[in-house]
Amino acid sequence: MKIAIIGAGAAGCFAAANIPYRDGVEVAVFEKTGKVLQKVKASGGGRCNVTHECFDIPELVTCYPRGKQLLRKTLYQFGPRQTMDWFAERGVKLKTEADGRTFPITDDSQTIIDCIWKEMMRNKAQVFYHKSVTAIEPSPVGYAVHFSDASVYHADAVLIATGGFPKAEQYKWIEALGHTIQPPVPSLFTFNMPKHPITALMGLSVPGASVKIMGTKIAQTGPLLITHWGMSGPVVLKISAIAARELADRNYEFPVMINWLGDITDADMRETLVQLRKEHGKQRVQNKCPFDLPKRLWEYQLEQCGIKDDTRWGDLPAAEQNKLTERLLRDIYNVKGKTTFKEEFVTCGGVNLAEIDPQTIESRIAPGIYFAGEILDADGITGGYNFQHAWSSGWIAARCCVEKLVELF
Repeated sequence: MKIAIIGAGAAGCFAAANIPYRDGVEVAVFEKTGKVLQKVKASGGGRCNVTHECFDIPELVTCYPRGKQLLRKTLYQFGPRQTMDWFAERGVKLKTEADGRTFPITDDSQTIIDCIWKEMMRNKAQVFYHKSVTAIEPSPVGYAVHFSDASVYHADAVLIATGGFPKAEQYKWIEALGHTIQPPVPSLFTFNMPKHPITALMGLSVPGASVKIMGTKIAQTGPLLITHWGMSGPVVLKISAIAARELADRNYEFPVMINWLGDITDADMRETLVQLRKEHGKQRVQNKCPFDLPKRLWEYQLEQCGIKDDTRWGDLPAAEQNKLTERLLRDIYNVKGKTTFKEEFVTCGGVNLAEIDPQTIESRIAPGIYFAGEILDADGITGGYNFQHAWSSGWIAARCCVEKLVELF
């Protein structure tokens, strides 16, 4: 029996790592580039956010803007707990940070790569580089996989785990199998604000900002990072994933409203300002920030409100106090464009999930064809969720191939 795995990313390699070697079975992994597990290498700033420590599956699936119905089935079979156990059984120690993100204790993504690669080699999986697929056609023994170098590989089963493609035409060879594709658009991107004065604060981070896409109900709270091109950080990346299609429809031009104080309301603000006037009236506004804000951001907002450096809390005019409230709780910015990182690019879109059996991730249209990872129209917010989807679907593909092996042998 021959099993072809198209793509040497997280899902494809994890599948190969879970198909045990036996005589008469050949597992061949085909990668269009010259490297394996490239996203794993780059993810988490080189640390690899392996998964998210959320063992409650109904809660976990809420972190996936698309694909919930499929994920309810796949994550129950192989979820974060099974992922953590899998790596632990192979000597990889993991640690979970306060926000639930889970990393190797080494803080080095190479630890994860080496573990998966070792299992692949133990299973005698063969890896072929610079092999770009042009077509997959039915053949008398299964499928014939055609490559751009004119070579052909005949397989009994094919797992497509290429990751998402940014352009619709790149899915043509999958559509030729009879599958329909949800149009791809970027997910997990940062917001560009060309020449906005706030970019002078680049490198500054606010731990609990709330960001809302104006004109929608889409809002998230979390760490926000100001960059030289605009805004980034976990809260922006989450928003970009949830609103991926809507923001694409707007051509990435839209207003956002930011509450720099997170969940603080107008009533909270009024109470705080009244107390400041009474207890710290003689202190300069610039020197006494009552909120958990970086000093540079506080000074920037005071400047934007026209509050002078020598203004004291007891002398702060009502008009300027109202301006400050608006700037801190309802600060509006116009986004014009996005920035995506090629190494960690995530696609919203892919193979229509109605055409996939969620128990086996096998095609309902072309038996013997399987799909795993981002090629499917399922994606998560930032925080280890996309890797978890890759591990889950890759593991299920391997299990189904093993079951077929048992039938044959």
